[in-house]
Amino acid sequence: MNATGHTAASPTASQGARNYAIVTTAYWGFTLTDGALRMLVLLHFYRLGYSPFTLAFLFLLYEAMGVVANLIGGWLATRYGIQRMLTVGLCTQISGFLLLSQLSPDWTVTMSVAWVVLSQGVCGVAKDLTKTASKSAIKLTAGTASGQLFKWVAWFTGSKNAMKGVGFFLGGLLLDQLGFQASLWAMAGLLAVVLIGVVSFVPPLMGKSTASKSARELFAKNRAINLLAAARVALFGARDVWFVVGVPVFLYASGWTFTMVGGFLAAWTIGYGLVQALAPALVKRSSDGLSAEVPAARLWSAILVVVPISLAVIVSMQVAHLEWIVVAGLGVFGFAFAVNSAVHSYLILAYAGSEKAAEDVGFYYAANALGRFIGTLLSGLLYQWGGLLYSLSGSAAMLIACWLVTFALPTSRADPTPNSRIP
Repeated sequence: MNATGHTAASPTASQGARNYAIVTTAYWGFTLTDGALRMLVLLHFYRLGYSPFTLAFLFLLYEAMGVVANLIGGWLATRYGIQRMLTVGLCTQISGFLLLSQLSPDWTVTMSVAWVVLSQGVCGVAKDLTKTASKSAIKLTAGTASGQLFKWVAWFTGSKNAMKGVGFFLGGLLLDQLGFQASLWAMAGLLAVVLIGVVSFVPPLMGKSTASKSARELFAKNRAINLLAAARVALFGARDVWFVVGVPVFLYASGWTFTMVGGFLAAWTIGYGLVQALAPALVKRSSDGLSAEVPAARLWSAILVVVPISLAVIVSMQVAHLEWIVVAGLGVFGFAFAVNSAVHSYLILAYAGSEKAAEDVGFYYAANALGRFIGTLLSGLLYQWGGLLYSLSGSAAMLIACWLVTFALPTSRADPTPNSRIP
C-alpha cells in the first residue's frame, strides 16, 4: 500500500529475488552479533562465578520481551512497512549493545544483574522486531517465485542459524582478544554498517498493508496458526531447556575449556543451520503444500522425542566418557530438530494470510519466544535441581507435547475461519 492508501504494485520475480537477498544479508549481520552477544554474556558472567540459575535469569527479560516484540512487530510491519521495522530493530540492538557496554566492575552484584537484564531486554526487543520483519519479507518475495517458498524459507532459516553459530565463536574470540566492553563497541559498529545498507536498499513500502484495528482482530488467528504456535512453544522450550545453561555448564564442569564449549555450541548451531537449509531435500513435497508436509512434521517430532529420552537414560547410568556421548547424542538431536524447525517455519508461511503475513508471523514467533523464555527459565532451574538428567527429562516432556499437537494440524487448505488463505 502506498502513501495514498492504494496497494503498491507487486514486485517482479527478479525484484523479489533481489529483496530476498538484501533482507537475508541484513539479517545475517544482525544474527552474527546476536549470537556473539549470547556467548559474551554467558562466558563473561560464568567466569565471574554466577550460578546456573543466575545465568539463566540474565536472559529471561531478553526472551520475555521477544514475546511482546513479535506481537507488536508484526502489526507495526504491516502498518508501516518492513524497511522501517528492520531499521527500528537494528537501532534498538545498537542501543542495547551501548547500554550493556556501560556495565562497571565496581557495581554490586545486584546492580550488575539488573543492568544486564535490562540491556538484554532491549536486545530481545531488537531481535524479534528484526526477525518478524525479515521472515515476513520472505512471504512477500517468495510470492513472486512459484514453488520457491519452502526452499527460500529453509535457506533463510538455515543460513541464519549457521551465522548464529559463527557468532558464538566470534563472541568467545572477541571476549579473549578485546574484552567485554570493546567487543560490544565493535559489534555496534558492524550493525551500523548493516543499518546503512537496509536504509539504502530495502524498498520503503515493502510489506505495508492495512493492519488490524483492534487487539481482538490481531489475535483472531485461524486454528492452524494457533496449533502451530502451540507446537512451537514446546519445540523451542525443549531445545533451550538444555542449550542455554545445562549443556555448556555440564561440559565445562567435565573439564572442557571455554574455547571448547564455545566451539561445540558454534559447531552445533552451524550444523543445525546447514541441515535446515537442506530440509526441502529431506521432506517429501506435495502439490497443495500441506498434505505431505504436515505428516512430515509429525514424523520428525516423533524421531526427536527419542533422543533426549535415550540420553537421559544414559546419563542416569553414569557411564564412562559421558560428555562425549552427550555431545554425539546432541548432534543427532540437532539434525532432527533442524528438520522440525524448517518444516514449522515453512508451515507458518503456508498457513499465513497474504494480506497480514507480518501479523501472522509475529503471532507465531511470539509463541517461539515464549518457548525460549520457558526453556531458559527451566534450563537454570532444572540443572540446579538435578543436573543434566533433569534438563534432558524436561526436554523430552516438551517434545512429547509438541508431537501430540502436530496431530491436530490441518492437512488441507479448507479452513472456514478468517485470515486463513494458504498460498
